[in-house]
Amino acid sequence: MTDPLTVIHARTLTLDDARPEVQAVLVGGGRVLAAGSREEVAALAPRARVLDHRDLLLTPGLAEAHIHLVTYGFSLSEVPLHGARSVAEVQARVAQRVMNTPPGTWIRGGGFLLSELGLSGYPSAALLDEVSPHHPVMLYSRDLHLSWVNSAALRLAGVTDDTPDPQGGRIVRPLGCLLESASDLVARAIPAPSDAQYLAAARAGADDLAARGYVSAHTMAFEPVEAPRALQTLAQQGELPLRVWACLPHDRLGHARALGLNRAPGGLFQWGGVKFFADGALGSRTAWLHAPGFADGSGTGMPLDPPELIAELGREAIELGLTPVTHAIGDRANTEVLNAYDRLRPHAEARGIRLRVEHAQHLRPEDVPRFRGLTASVQPIHLQADGPMIRKLMPHLESLSYAFRSLRDAGAVLAFGSDAPVAPPEYRANFAAAITRVDDSGVRVAPGEALTELDVLHAHTRGPALAAGWNDEGIIRPGARAAFTLWDRLGGNAQALVL
Repeated sequence: MTDPLTVIHARTLTLDDARPEVQAVLVGGGRVLAAGSREEVAALAPRARVLDHRDLLLTPGLAEAHIHLVTYGFSLSEVPLHGARSVAEVQARVAQRVMNTPPGTWIRGGGFLLSELGLSGYPSAALLDEVSPHHPVMLYSRDLHLSWVNSAALRLAGVTDDTPDPQGGRIVRPLGCLLESASDLVARAIPAPSDAQYLAAARAGADDLAARGYVSAHTMAFEPVEAPRALQTLAQQGELPLRVWACLPHDRLGHARALGLNRAPGGLFQWGGVKFFADGALGSRTAWLHAPGFADGSGTGMPLDPPELIAELGREAIELGLTPVTHAIGDRANTEVLNAYDRLRPHAEARGIRLRVEHAQHLRPEDVPRFRGLTASVQPIHLQADGPMIRKLMPHLESLSYAFRSLRDAGAVLAFGSDAPVAPPEYRANFAAAITRVDDSGVRVAPGEALTELDVLHAHTRGPALAAGWNDEGIIRPGARAAFTLWDRLGGNAQALVL
């Protein structure tokens, strides 16, 4: 009879203060049973099978703490615009897709930044009409807070010069760009994917993450209800290759309450958070700033969900055992979210819930200490593209932009992600950006905020686990989930190992 136990031989960073580094880990039944020297572990299970990885480094499994998982899966088959450096380059990529797409079929894509395209204003629909007069086109900016569409898309959506701005959004004139909720006016005209297409996108996104070395992910709402449903289906079918902590948008909280939905740890899919948006994004000039606002005179951005709403519905979320999770980019947005969270702290602490701020990109010095005990769910990879924009649009906030070290020292739990498909879920870029602070132009952004390799490892493993309330993940000790990442070197090539 074969012994079901497994011993892993590898130099192991446990992130357990009681024993930070070991040489062997004993696993059985999907759990860590022991960790220690090779001799200690061998004595506990002399007949166990051995996986010899002594040429590699073993750590707790990588976590992606902020992703739109099914949307990312869909994006893998759309027109990729990351790295496009001009309008002409966008046009060329769209034209290539037009050549291989039946007339009338929607063409979707994303990943561009206005600044990288060399634009100081918003591009028009006419620029896309030049290469796609008969295919409706909808392209999202990298931050997903702006879309660029052509005339065919506007016609199908019924959007004209006379269409009023929707609440929480703006239709840019001359027509072509839609900010925030205005994008929904056109997105609604796109035929809805089938259940099979949602399932395929969920599988593509999850499989892509697992292949990169991730063992868990936090998926952040801002997706149709069919998206989490597809992930749940994969979990039920035993086809979900990683553990998922999911958020629902706050406008569905009433339905959740009526259905009795609450935090129910266990299994590979779990509802965990309720998502709010305090503002927009930097690249779209919709991040909410304190005066004086953007240095180019474009204003102070766009507030979205009011702080009163965050406090009110956040309390209801906590009563269900769910975590309030709020997107905040600008310094004013972070101030207002912290004000709302001050009202929620006693209730959250009583339920053992750690309030979350997503992005926390630009801060005032007086707000940094207020992050004590909160999760700062941040994306270092964005620093690389944002650096030039920060210096141009908000130089007065640069010293506390992507303020990872200050947030950590203030007592916040750092949880690293990518916001894919806003940026690829590339942990290497997160390691590089957080440690070197070098942006795409070769300039260091607030170098005093740099972290060490071990800091980054913690923020990509244990930090997300603590944010999700998972005490059994992001650490290697008896009782923990047997979900690891193997590295050739820390921050280098990685592969998931789930037993």
